[in-house]
Amino acid sequence: MARIAGVNIPTQKRVSIALTYIHGIGRKKAVEICGKCAIPNERRVNDLTEEEVIRIRETIDTDYLVEGDLRREVAMNIKRLMDLGCYRGVRHRKGLPVNGQRTHTNARTRKGPARAIAGKKKVTK
Repeated sequence: MARIAGVNIPTQKRVSIALTYIHGIGRKKAVEICGKCAIPNERRVNDLTEEEVIRIRETIDTDYLVEGDLRREVAMNIKRLMDLGCYRGVRHRKGLPVNGQRTHTNARTRKGPARAIAGKKKVTK
């Protein structure tokens, strides 16, 4: 099991797919990292040598913002918006969708489970 950026990546998958298990690395960046480290696309994680794993680890550490640092930066950006009191910050504070989505019927993921309103009757059509 290879451990890169504090994440155990799966051993049976191809390297470009396994790297996407690291927060902050998607398919495009994973293929880019494999290209920089001169690792072929069809290579599996369990076929990597220790030297190649170290090369991948160093490339990610120097060139990319991943895992804890990335999460911290995103949290600080959201906190900054909330402190400013701008529209997006207020939406974050209230737990509502931020990017202009409909909230009349949807947005249950962001708003949580529906709560009954006392005294409101269902309208039949």
